Amino acid sequence: MHGEPALDAGYTHFPYANPKAPKGGTITYPIFGTYNSLNPFIVQGDAVRGLFDQEFGYNVFESLLARSRDEAFTLYPLIAKAIETDDARSFIEYTLDERAKFSDGKPIRPEDVLFSMKLLSEKARPLYKRWISLVDKMEKSADNKVRFTFKPEADRELPLLLSLLPILPEHATNFDTFDRTTLEPMVASGPYTITKVQPGESLTLTRNKDYWAKDHPSKAGFDNYDEIKLVYFREEGPMFEAFKKGLVDVFPDRDPVRWKQEYDIPAVADGRIIKGDFAEQLPSGMYGFVFNTRRDIFKDKSVRKGLAGLLDFEWINRTIYDGAYTRTKSFFDGSELSSHGNPASEVEKALLAPYLDALEPGAMDGTLEPAVSDGSGRDRNFMRAAFEELKKAGYTMKDRQLTSPDGKPLGFEILLNGKNGIGLASAWQRSLQPLGIAVELRSVDNSQYQQRIQTYDYDVMLQSYYSSLSPGAEQVGRWGSASRDQDGTYNFAGVANPAIDAMIATLVGARTKEDFVSAVRAYDRVLLSGHYLVPLFHLEGQRVAHSSAIHHPEKTPVYGYQLQTWWRQ
Repeated sequence: MHGEPALDAGYTHFPYANPKAPKGGTITYPIFGTYNSLNPFIVQGDAVRGLFDQEFGYNVFESLLARSRDEAFTLYPLIAKAIETDDARSFIEYTLDERAKFSDGKPIRPEDVLFSMKLLSEKARPLYKRWISLVDKMEKSADNKVRFTFKPEADRELPLLLSLLPILPEHATNFDTFDRTTLEPMVASGPYTITKVQPGESLTLTRNKDYWAKDHPSKAGFDNYDEIKLVYFREEGPMFEAFKKGLVDVFPDRDPVRWKQEYDIPAVADGRIIKGDFAEQLPSGMYGFVFNTRRDIFKDKSVRKGLAGLLDFEWINRTIYDGAYTRTKSFFDGSELSSHGNPASEVEKALLAPYLDALEPGAMDGTLEPAVSDGSGRDRNFMRAAFEELKKAGYTMKDRQLTSPDGKPLGFEILLNGKNGIGLASAWQRSLQPLGIAVELRSVDNSQYQQRIQTYDYDVMLQSYYSSLSPGAEQVGRWGSASRDQDGTYNFAGVANPAIDAMIATLVGARTKEDFVSAVRAYDRVLLSGHYLVPLFHLEGQRVAHSSAIHHPEKTPVYGYQLQTWWRQ
């Protein structure tokens, strides 16, 4: 999308994969939650992980092109062996690899690509429909070619997005029932097939010995196990215990206190378990309590800002997490895309000029950040500042309760997935109580949780937003007006803000790296100014504990560790 590919046409493997990695054995991954569907592309149901999955692998389904995890804006051949486009990105034409075939041995044809686009646009998640709707014409342009011609309003990222969509077989996919949950394995073209299904408990994938791309350069050093098993746990505690007992092979650990305190065990001491630290080069992303602005209580930004100002990070980090975390101050913290600490450039000022009323003080000069306490848990100035913000929305103290102008006490419910986040939510609840703000913690099982967030049935929820170095059209599904009233999107906050829509349109249309960075920073300033969530914290780097029998390449790519390139030895 920007610049030139890092690898030439004769590349033999991605630089973060080991083409000499031995093949064989089994890997067992632990997964939090449950599942009742083998279709990861639809709104309905809880889909199993590991089929078309950034973390656990694109093991069953494949796309036309493959993403390099060492480059933000570059894709390489996979099902399509070549592409053609123009400088304006008005079209893209794919030449299919004649070797490409599905797991049942049938070749992948242009008709399958066209079928997949129609299927995803009508039966899958709204995100896919939105992307495909920007294609003006889809056609078979030769025996082994497919051509997409784009509408004038399509952005420059669209060819990349379409290139990463799954390709499904027309002959083996039921169009009419595709949008319903299923436990019947689907035919696809990836390196593994589903061989054992235990709904909600485990899933077993077995190597397809006739996998068409096993010698493809983009797959060299990948897919190193004969069998992949995904085991589900409803709570993190039992999941960690299973890892310590050797029942699962890897444990990505996002709990710094556990990482510091709970690995003093014989398996670590004698080398059976290895604690691995990986240095990624990605933005931090954003983890926070999200306000559902579809609820009347959260429509006023002053209410959101005041409530966010009562999250005492300094006390929480000291007393609960032993000082392990860094407060997140940008959706792109730790990267050049962050607005924090970076005053707006002239390009940004021009982009934001029509939307100055959407910006908070400090946004333009890069100093906007969450409220800071003295860490005592009793900081009166900290609480007073939040109270003053709530007063702007008309709230007053009455009978030791914060009350709205129409006499309603201020209170809300925080929806939680099982026990995840209970300690954190309780800490926020603690700092809200002195102002008489009633907060109820609602913990539900994973199935109920997924159903409720898909229909936006919550006041506040805890959410982690992954960030990359190439934010693009997926931001519409998170923060764009077009996704606000569609079930099953990631617009959990219910945002409909013209300034945000304009910044998203600008960043996806950027033609140079410099313009892209300016657009993302401007976007970050508007998002932060909306106070749509309570920014929490992040860790520096990635931590994964694993069995000593599991090995990984020496090089860690820009996007961090890649489980798909690990092997058993």
